[in-house]
Amino acid sequence: MRGGHQTLRQGSIAEAVTLLALETAPKKTLAYLSLQATREGQASHAHVHEIIHGLRQRNWQVRLFDPLYGLADLPVCALKRAIEFLRVQFALLPSMFSVQAIYIRSHAAAFPTALWARLFRIPVAQEINGTVEDLFIAWPWTRRFARLLRWLMRMQLKWADAVVVVTPQLKEWVISEVGQLPVYVITNGANTVLFSPEAVSSRALPERYVVFFGALALWQGIDTLLGSVERPEWPQDVHLVIAGDGVKLSLVRQVADRNSRVVYLGLIPYKEMPGIVARSIAGLSPQNNISNRSDKGLSPLKVFETLACGVPVIVTDFPGQADLVRSGHCGLIVPPEDVAALAQAVCYLYERPQEAREMGARGHDLVVHEHSWDHRAEATAAVLDRVIKIKR
Repeated sequence: MRGGHQTLRQGSIAEAVTLLALETAPKKTLAYLSLQATREGQASHAHVHEIIHGLRQRNWQVRLFDPLYGLADLPVCALKRAIEFLRVQFALLPSMFSVQAIYIRSHAAAFPTALWARLFRIPVAQEINGTVEDLFIAWPWTRRFARLLRWLMRMQLKWADAVVVVTPQLKEWVISEVGQLPVYVITNGANTVLFSPEAVSSRALPERYVVFFGALALWQGIDTLLGSVERPEWPQDVHLVIAGDGVKLSLVRQVADRNSRVVYLGLIPYKEMPGIVARSIAGLSPQNNISNRSDKGLSPLKVFETLACGVPVIVTDFPGQADLVRSGHCGLIVPPEDVAALAQAVCYLYERPQEAREMGARGHDLVVHEHSWDHRAEATAAVLDRVIKIKR
């Protein structure tokens, strides 16, 4: 017993020394720019705030600069967005001389900040979650300015001291665009404290359901998702629960009005989502390949967060999400835009609850040990430390 107490005491002393060192060490300073609104209930909110939280835990003093319209539920016109982009970056400008690095969530309109940082030799890390093609899909009118927007993105990448991407395929794309430069693959992750099998929800939910949550964007496969519910292969007593907002919202509401098996919850706060996911049979990520965007790989937060809850996932067969499911044996993979296959996959997990639980348990262990946001923040902090050291 005495030896055990001594070991515990030594461990406690070591932890205390580490905490004291962090508290007394000078803070590293970072400006974090995200011109994509970090609206709660969407992937950008979780990604940005989880990484910032993890960096702060590692002695970084981080100030976030993001658009104010992310706090509103109303759509914002292009002119107001452009004005807000400029306002945010001019607000950041005075901070450039007091920070050690700038982290930019890549955006064509972030060009002024990237230019200022280059002129004043401030280290910059660019984070790439997708190509400029995503902009053209979401806002088709921007394709008229495709040449300019591609140039703005390419120059920012060329000037970056490091680039962080979420899939290996995006790394290959960056190198093909601007040549050899430090590119680091840091995939998305999950908050494994918040998203866990023990999460509970007080919401009135169907007894049996599968769940889709996140942006109702064109590339999320919403049409396939809604079409599969009406297939004969879909189990009669299994509901489809949808949470989120986006351009496909009107279609979701239309189908929910005529099909009682489709339940639309609206935009759910980040901290309420785990309890909804944890009660489900499976989480769905039926993304399509519009404009070949999925060829660059997919790393959806919803996949990591669903697995963290001990729930299996059903994903379409694209690099990234399919690779994770195959290697972890934690779900099912279906062809894209195949409504029958998606319905059959839902039926398979519904009829085999023990196998579904085993898949979910494997997924939970995988995310906890390899794919938590804490792991991602650790990797991001290492990139920033390297960038600052090289710049000096």
